[in-house]
Amino acid sequence: MISSYDVYLFRQGRHNRISDKLGAHPSSAGGEAGTVFAVWAPNATAVSVIGDFNRWDAAADPLALRPDGSGIWEGFVPGVGKGALYKYHVASPGYRAEKGDPYALFWEIPPRTASIVWDTAYDWKDDTWMRTRGERHAPAEPLSIYEVHLGSWRRETTEPYLSLSYRELAEPLADYAVDMGFTHVEFMPVMEHPFYASWGYQTVGYYAPTSRYGTPQEFMHLIDHLHRRGIGVILDWVPSHFPLDDYGLAFFDGTHLYEHAHQIRGLHPEWTCNTFNHGRHEVRSFLISNALFWLEKYHADGLRVDAVSSMLYLDYARPAGTWLPNEQGGRENLESIAFLRRLTETVREHHPDTLVIAEEATAWPHVTGSVGSGGLGFSAKWNMGWMHDTLQYLALDPVHRQRHHNLLTFSIWYAFSERFILPLSHDEVVHGKSSLIGKMHGDRWQRFANLRLLFGYMFTHPGKKLLFMGGEIGQWSEWSHDTGIEWHLLDYAPHQGIRRYVQDVNRLYRSEPALHERDFSPEGFAWVDCCDTERSVIAYLRKGEDPEETLLVVCNFTPVPRYAYRVGVPAPGAWREVLNSDATEYGGSGVGNLGCVETDPVPFHGYPDSLPLTLPPLATLIFKHA
Repeated sequence: MISSYDVYLFRQGRHNRISDKLGAHPSSAGGEAGTVFAVWAPNATAVSVIGDFNRWDAAADPLALRPDGSGIWEGFVPGVGKGALYKYHVASPGYRAEKGDPYALFWEIPPRTASIVWDTAYDWKDDTWMRTRGERHAPAEPLSIYEVHLGSWRRETTEPYLSLSYRELAEPLADYAVDMGFTHVEFMPVMEHPFYASWGYQTVGYYAPTSRYGTPQEFMHLIDHLHRRGIGVILDWVPSHFPLDDYGLAFFDGTHLYEHAHQIRGLHPEWTCNTFNHGRHEVRSFLISNALFWLEKYHADGLRVDAVSSMLYLDYARPAGTWLPNEQGGRENLESIAFLRRLTETVREHHPDTLVIAEEATAWPHVTGSVGSGGLGFSAKWNMGWMHDTLQYLALDPVHRQRHHNLLTFSIWYAFSERFILPLSHDEVVHGKSSLIGKMHGDRWQRFANLRLLFGYMFTHPGKKLLFMGGEIGQWSEWSHDTGIEWHLLDYAPHQGIRRYVQDVNRLYRSEPALHERDFSPEGFAWVDCCDTERSVIAYLRKGEDPEETLLVVCNFTPVPRYAYRVGVPAPGAWREVLNSDATEYGGSGVGNLGCVETDPVPFHGYPDSLPLTLPPLATLIFKHA
């Protein structure tokens, strides 16, 4: 039952679990089995439940408007249980609509649009994971994320839109993530969405995993299985905008309820969709409850918050003269900023062992700073600047790279201003941008070498890691949600080599404290040489808490092998070559240092000793003092 206190919290924007009250909940009121329905529609004049149980008759099961001014309509429909199809028939002056339930736990498979009475009962077996995940999410721990689109990761059929179910995905995806050395998978939005090609970023069913791949319990099984195999799960989450579909949130009760009423604020020009009115308290309750819902009911280990930049700025994707300033005359979206701070504070209060990650592409300060110090409170932020600069650099002919050396070195100037994740995400391999290997310059061999070089540079650069599926096998084609990953490429040695290299560099990243302990601290990095623009070589140290664990990284961004290339080091003696991206088992040419190099007492780069190295072409070398 909805209490007066529930109403108070809801209207204050502080009801963190309003989905326990609104929506459809099977019940046995007075000993009679049925379902309690409750929906927020404050401007409606009549609301009724329609479904397969009453032949979709709007007159059969009317709901009653609570007399407390909450705008909530509620009622008990006997005989309705789990699996029943339903919608709300909403009427207001000049308006009639059949709406899906904003709080529905399950929906029909699109293009059908009815909500389904369901529950979230499940016998979880991931106790060990849940007890220890806070330790795994500590800033000093490795975080290597494999980004996955569930509908196209692996297909067993050529039929369009048919893929493995949640249950069928569980074992092979867990096996693959473990084998490749990833710590987490990140699912592109699984929340119900009408248009498959939106990849879930146009969400209509915020409280329901898409029925395309199975039931809510089958999705729980997928997460449960991943947890039991030691793999965390991050969910993409879209609290910025929603689609215009008639049966969804848009114009829900004949008024702009969830979206801004003013078209300039309420309609997003880039995605042609509605934007949430984050200043409305009931909308905040809807969204923050939703965030906790996925963390609690589905044991998600984190949320990657989509399109944060579009929420922070009123002029985002809007030319001059087409946006409204805030009450202070500025471009900052004060309502959304307050919402984001409330979101991160609430998650931190209730689930401090989880992650809230911002996809934020601007220079907004202190995205990962605490709310108390004026920040937004996120656990981490995608480093879009590093991604753009690095991919731009590797697309250049090596002849010209010496004139763009700053694209490699600039990221360190701001690398510790936020807690960054280095993303090579789905956004970079779609819409004519080419695949990762397709972005690399050169002939076929050089493209593979450049891709290995990219991964070596990424995994040794400060910051946590994210890689979208397909990149780890050097897929030539852009990602397509209809065809999925070209796994047949693994029949060929160069693609096997890339996969083996990602596997090894992932394992090295996780096993070497210097590569992850101080990802967010300037004490974890030191340049040895960032100025060799002529030969396009960089050298740097990665440092952990123990000085004995220090690693030397040298990257040669030209296809020219370099012999007797001198690099200063902080300790004399033998330095073991722990990884060479040009090794033959990775598809390289096999140029290297025979596993180990002894220092010479030759001062260089400010150190009393130095190494005479052989630098393979287009390669990353990693050394550890022996």
